Amino acid sequence: MRRTEIPGRERMAAEQADPEGPGQRLALVVDTQGEGQRADVYLAAMLPALSRSRIQELIRNNQILLNGQSVKSGRRLEEGDRLDCTIPAPVHMRIEPCPMDLAILYEDSSLLIVNKPKGLVVHPAPGSGDRTLVHGLLAHCSDLSGINGVLRPGIVHRLDKDTSGLLVVAKNDEAHRFLAKQIQDGTMERLYIAVVWGVVSEPAGRVDAPIGRDPKDRQKMAAVAGGKEASTSYTVLDRLADKTVLQCELHTGRTHQIRVHMKLLGHPVAGDPKYGLRKDGSPLQGQALHAWRLSLCHPESKERMRFFAPPPEAFSKFLEEEGAVNTLAVLRREGCCE
Repeated sequence: MRRTEIPGRERMAAEQADPEGPGQRLALVVDTQGEGQRADVYLAAMLPALSRSRIQELIRNNQILLNGQSVKSGRRLEEGDRLDCTIPAPVHMRIEPCPMDLAILYEDSSLLIVNKPKGLVVHPAPGSGDRTLVHGLLAHCSDLSGINGVLRPGIVHRLDKDTSGLLVVAKNDEAHRFLAKQIQDGTMERLYIAVVWGVVSEPAGRVDAPIGRDPKDRQKMAAVAGGKEASTSYTVLDRLADKTVLQCELHTGRTHQIRVHMKLLGHPVAGDPKYGLRKDGSPLQGQALHAWRLSLCHPESKERMRFFAPPPEAFSKFLEEEGAVNTLAVLRREGCCE
């Protein structure tokens, strides 16, 4: 088994800022590594949950002070400088329910299991419009967990817009905490089918590499020192002419985790517009990534439950045309494909 690892540097004592969490105040003292860096660049590295543009906005609004005084984004820092940061709580928008045809595989008083289609955004964000999964869930039922606030009611974990497959949604706060702990403890099984470029030689492996904002492109994530712990296991299902079909298992839940880890492995996900090949040629619109199996312990009964979801029609056709015989056999065995 191949194991890929990037060592992370020591974490700061200061609490990491969460752009969707409550208002926070924290102080950072510049170390030797920060000497000579621009204030906004240094803060972007120290607070990976905040975009550089967001940090610059906070600086302009005097919500970040250098040694008690206003500071400009381009100011070069010196060792021992103190940066006091006030990160206000977000202003939540009102979400109007929007009826939609959701593929709900299971529902009871504690949770919902949804098969999210490709192209559907999970929760509202700037530019996402008024047809997200959350809009549809609010039209379907009003009793959703409030732990993640107005923007993400009931959302325990998420899938990228163009990743299809299984999601669990919590209907109350107690269920939400119970399910979230399973993700944190690694006891909720989340398996994906991924088609990646190149032939993966090892039958199985694991990537352990912390993930944070890409310092070169704040719209992307990357395997970076100082990022959040991230771990992905993979098993080869089919080796094709120029691609490999993998089953990937998440042991943590970071933004774009599988896509970032596969790129780090040297085998980016086929069709991935953000982390994939510049000239991909994949017939799929978006990454070939599907969350096909989900196993969890029920919050009330404590019964172990397992759910399966077939890949979307275009993805299944893609697997057939590429000759992924073993992958299709695995899916058929679990009743995911006819």
